[in-house]
Amino acid sequence: MKNTIIIISFLILTSLSNYAQSLSSSPYSVFGVGSLYDSDFGSIPAIRSSGVALPSSRFINNLNPASLGFMYQNHFMFDVGGNAIQTSYQDVSRKENRNNVQFSHIAFAFPLSTKSAVSVALKPYSSAGFKIADYKLPIQDSNEEYTLSASGTGGLNDFDVSYGYRIGKKLSLGLSASLLFGSTKDEREYVISNSVTAINKESSYNGARLNLGTQFKVDSTFTIGANFKSPTRLNATKVQSVVTYNAGLEASNTIETNVNSDTDDYYLPFEFSVGFNKQFRNNLSVSADYEKALWENTKQADLYGSYLNQDKFKLGFSYRKEKNPRSYFDRIQFSTGLNYDTGFLEIDHKRIVNTAVSFGVSLPIENTFSMLNISYSYGQKGRVSNGLIKENYHKISVNLSLDGIWFVKRKIE
Repeated sequence: MKNTIIIISFLILTSLSNYAQSLSSSPYSVFGVGSLYDSDFGSIPAIRSSGVALPSSRFINNLNPASLGFMYQNHFMFDVGGNAIQTSYQDVSRKENRNNVQFSHIAFAFPLSTKSAVSVALKPYSSAGFKIADYKLPIQDSNEEYTLSASGTGGLNDFDVSYGYRIGKKLSLGLSASLLFGSTKDEREYVISNSVTAINKESSYNGARLNLGTQFKVDSTFTIGANFKSPTRLNATKVQSVVTYNAGLEASNTIETNVNSDTDDYYLPFEFSVGFNKQFRNNLSVSADYEKALWENTKQADLYGSYLNQDKFKLGFSYRKEKNPRSYFDRIQFSTGLNYDTGFLEIDHKRIVNTAVSFGVSLPIENTFSMLNISYSYGQKGRVSNGLIKENYHKISVNLSLDGIWFVKRKIE
């Protein structure tokens, strides 16, 4: 087990240099720091990111640091994952398909005592990967239009350290600190009549965020949980070059080249989530979460849209037979889930809504809690409308959750 973890860690760490590259190909990642990224651990992708009330007894639960308070002693857990996504984009006149393979996360957790544990994780937080051609936009206070062409890459990373502590047998509290950092590259051309303005810029961001969580076991079959993420400001700087020229003419006017300057900081909202998990006697598990993000309180604007408060509704089901713990097939877990996300962007008075459904299976490895988690998700984002794009995506997530019994003294030398 230790050799397996070391080998996988080496392979993943050698690829972290690509973390700043684009993980998203969504045109909606043109906004802010890009599309927010779901880096879910274990079997959570199969239950559509529900699980605020799930304890970290069999896997690392990245949704609530308080879950670490219920981690078993002497267990060392390791989790690594990735996604493969096929997306079709459709507007009123055309349709396009894109494929994308993404690295999701790397994380490990271990107990500090019989009542506490700590986890460390590195994962993407957001991703910008857009390409827009000849997009018509109105000029404010005018009947004229201008044309925008743009492309972008990059995104933010999230380095997270979490700690959970259990009080008594039922209540657990958790705290996590996240360091957010990264950059986005943005190339845009604005065409008004025959005048073209080309702006190339690279924006860098950094900031920190706190996350408080709690879980309470009402009884052995019913757990409730809550999670609170603090609002925070991401400090931003940019390096920018600007060139203007007339379309069809070679003459150009360089206004600035690689000029360092401050830019508008980006604000993340206060977020909270609540949920429950219910275990039934036939080994059926039901998780339901509600999450809200107060984007309107950030009071930040975007040139192409506005920010609204966001609501997410998540529901997940898991089933494991487990009548015979020695039977491999009895230990296989089957999962499904669905969610509805109102989104936090409004463009032309239309919300960018995201809905998805998922199915998954967790295959046991050895006689521990180790699992190979494979899930499939289908979702829709946006709509076909004048100026808007509808995304239909198919996503396959593969997460490897490894569990080892460590820190146990040998009884026989």
